[in-house]
Amino acid sequence: MDDDAKSDTRPLVKVYHENCPGCKQEQKNEVHRGVPYRDFIFIWIVSLCSALPISSLFPFLYFMIRDLHIAKTDEDIGFYAGFIGSSFMIGRALTSIFWGVVADRRGRKPVIVISIFSVMVFNTLFGLSTSYWMAIISRALLGCLSGLLGPIKAYASEVCRKEYQALGLSLVSTSRAIGLIIGPAIGGYLAQPAEKYPNVFSKDSLFGRFPYFLPCLCISLVAAVALVTCLWLPETLHMHHEKIDDLEGSLIGYEAKETSDETEETMLEAKQSLIRNWHLISAITVYCVFALQDMAYSEIFSLWAVSSKISGGLSFSSKDVGEVLAISGFSLLMYQLFLYPLLEKYLGPIPSTRVAAILSIPLLTSYPFMSKLSGFLLLLVVNCASFLKNISSVTIITGCNILQNNAVSQHQRGAANGISVTAMSIFKAVAPAGGGALFSWSQKRQQAFFLPGDHMVFFALNVVTAIGLMLTMKPFLTQPSSKN
Repeated sequence: MDDDAKSDTRPLVKVYHENCPGCKQEQKNEVHRGVPYRDFIFIWIVSLCSALPISSLFPFLYFMIRDLHIAKTDEDIGFYAGFIGSSFMIGRALTSIFWGVVADRRGRKPVIVISIFSVMVFNTLFGLSTSYWMAIISRALLGCLSGLLGPIKAYASEVCRKEYQALGLSLVSTSRAIGLIIGPAIGGYLAQPAEKYPNVFSKDSLFGRFPYFLPCLCISLVAAVALVTCLWLPETLHMHHEKIDDLEGSLIGYEAKETSDETEETMLEAKQSLIRNWHLISAITVYCVFALQDMAYSEIFSLWAVSSKISGGLSFSSKDVGEVLAISGFSLLMYQLFLYPLLEKYLGPIPSTRVAAILSIPLLTSYPFMSKLSGFLLLLVVNCASFLKNISSVTIITGCNILQNNAVSQHQRGAANGISVTAMSIFKAVAPAGGGALFSWSQKRQQAFFLPGDHMVFFALNVVTAIGLMLTMKPFLTQPSSKN
């Protein structure tokens, strides 16, 4: 009989736990082999909500700093504007790991709900700011409670079958990229409504006394819709494992517990320390470098576009900036839905990241020369450049997200993405302050012999891009094993 037992080579059967939401989601994925369009739409809406507040202030931040009377000269406005942009990222950097661990212990959905509710509250308060410090504090608190980015990336890779993981993660990147475009459009069109639309809003009305409240209120209303959407979000975390002892253990020796589809080999691999997982750390490093460049570009582009042509800018209004960013949004959405999955399938995340980085270098070099143009030709060139730059950024960020999620098992994804968001937020906190200070300095050296004016700003962005490109090469960055 023992010989019969030993000779039993029947295939292993997946075991699903009755009350485990993660097991229920896996069973659903087994039965429904198509694209989960409904869940993907919910993910897109929720992720969009978290992205809107990040950049909605860029078109009007220059004017907001001016109206708060904190800068002594116009050249100093960029310096103070950078700290408001940084405050959100500093707050997020302080709490991202915490929210990632909470998502791994209590579920993805509670963290998502808390984050969206914080957008409703603190983004509204930012629009009502009457002092420079009130603006900074409200943005910092919004960042502290914005724990959505890490869990939503883990969620997007778990709510679908493996063959649709690239599409799910690209939707997160797409919605955030669209949010970083629609956000400035909302800010550009709706800020200072009493000046732009005097027939609708009087100077004595609420929106006349608080000229930057209307765009913030609209984003808070979108957050309210996203909060209702969360009712239909299924939980994807497996909850039949043992409890994790403490926060330190989750970061230094984060062990994946037994789940329905993990083999013994995968379990042993998952027990390694997250900070010793080279595939994860290298992907996060590349992600952070390009996040620094992308955030600095967003800050600099808005300041550069509204500055005068005498100073090398485009003399755009906040409405003009919003239009440029909004026009490229729709094209970017089409790219992410139809072209990027094919690009990732045939090239893979690492080669596509390299191609995008290489193409962005000559693109950024061309920006300072756009101030020589005018009229329709200027609008056409700026819109095309903005679209191409956003394609480059989304391709790189999505590729890094895929590499990060493939480097760890499910029960590490929340904490892994928490570490990623923390590191990225630190880099993004430096970017607006550094970009604003660099822009202010460049405005004072228009007659310099070497890289005068804005040429220096875009040269610095290209230096960061070149560093990120070098880090995508072997042996630093490699494709994680498929078993993860």
